[in-house]
Amino acid sequence: MGLATFKGGIHPYEGKELSENKPVQELLPKGELVYPMSQHIGAPAKPLVKKGDRVLVGQKIGEAGGFISANVICSVSGTVKAVEPRLVVSGQMVTSIIVENDGLYETIPHFGEDRDYTKLSKEEIRNIVKEAGIVGLGGAGFPTHVKLTPKDESKIDYILVNGAECEPYLTSDYRMMMEEPEKIVGGLKVILSLFDNAKGVIGIENNKPEGIKKLQELVKDEPRIEVRELLTKYPQGGERSLIYAITGRSVNSSMLPADAGCIVDNIDTVIAIYNAVCKQTPLIRKIITITGDAIANPQNFNVKLGTNYQELVAAAGGFKTEPEKIISGGPMMGMALFTIDVPVAKTSSALTCFTKDMVAAQAPTPCIRCGRCVAACPSHIVPPMMMKAALKNDCAAFEKVNGMECMECGSCTYVCPAKRPLTQAFKDMRKQVAANRRKKA
Repeated sequence: MGLATFKGGIHPYEGKELSENKPVQELLPKGELVYPMSQHIGAPAKPLVKKGDRVLVGQKIGEAGGFISANVICSVSGTVKAVEPRLVVSGQMVTSIIVENDGLYETIPHFGEDRDYTKLSKEEIRNIVKEAGIVGLGGAGFPTHVKLTPKDESKIDYILVNGAECEPYLTSDYRMMMEEPEKIVGGLKVILSLFDNAKGVIGIENNKPEGIKKLQELVKDEPRIEVRELLTKYPQGGERSLIYAITGRSVNSSMLPADAGCIVDNIDTVIAIYNAVCKQTPLIRKIITITGDAIANPQNFNVKLGTNYQELVAAAGGFKTEPEKIISGGPMMGMALFTIDVPVAKTSSALTCFTKDMVAAQAPTPCIRCGRCVAACPSHIVPPMMMKAALKNDCAAFEKVNGMECMECGSCTYVCPAKRPLTQAFKDMRKQVAANRRKKA
């Protein structure tokens, strides 16, 4: 069988050699912890604690504020200093719980104890995932318990584990394949127990041969699980790209993966499910890649949620030279930061620091109609027509040329010889169209 892939895409410089062979180091926070109540898609969580309260590791301090929402769990023990707005990666001020870490890491009862998932009902498993505050840890932040509760579970026939990690420079998922592959398989088996008709497929790009080998060995006697080797190409890890590559099924912007009989979770989300269900450990940590040519010692860290990004940079040896650009995430889909005085959240994946800002150094010029963006687009839409609508701020025209099918992957901007800010324009237009639709609704 050939390598699974999709039509379109690009091959950016990977940059993974900076951190891929360095084992994950646990980093214990020194300063205060900041827990934003909005670390997920949907309604913000509601604070359950107040200033002066003592909190424990594993304690629920924020309660889901609706069906599409997620709990927030404390990752240290200590005292609540305040409940107030704090700056987050997006640049917004978000209501947050600030905890002074006492360094004792006292836990709630039964925290970390083994539990046999085969003795739990489907409803109990879904409730455990909900209580654990698990969301999509690949960056999307969609509440996982909602994803695991489709309208008709009998119509789900694929559970896809996204191990592509196609974003340049990021290596946290790869390190988990190398260091905790049993938890990946264990978490997938927990999910499969919820869907009687489903097959589990772990999709991994072929630039990770050791990860593929480890997981193939682990699942060789698992009849419901297989490992599929994917062609290394960006954005192979995009949800729609992955579904098409493995199943041949197409998903558009008006559909959920469940409409195509699929549920997709990334590597770390599956591990989080294993930890919550089998180890009674809610979501309190992230594996974060600190990398880029401005970082002294690029590394992956096991980090407590709420830790300040400044502590991560210090643990990676600090900056070799003052970076011109710092990105939360990777260079293709990450978000540029003007400060690193922000907390690690559930949707954090990496901090990529560059000595030079190559984007700012290149002024855009008019479109030369070369068609490279059209060839690269994994959604098979026409970026020049979308940009024409965006420049006129014409939402109706943007929708008419299927602009809402854009994945915001950045492939068009990457290949554009005119250096036009295509992706940023499309992001802004998609937000406007979505806002207009909400008003009409």
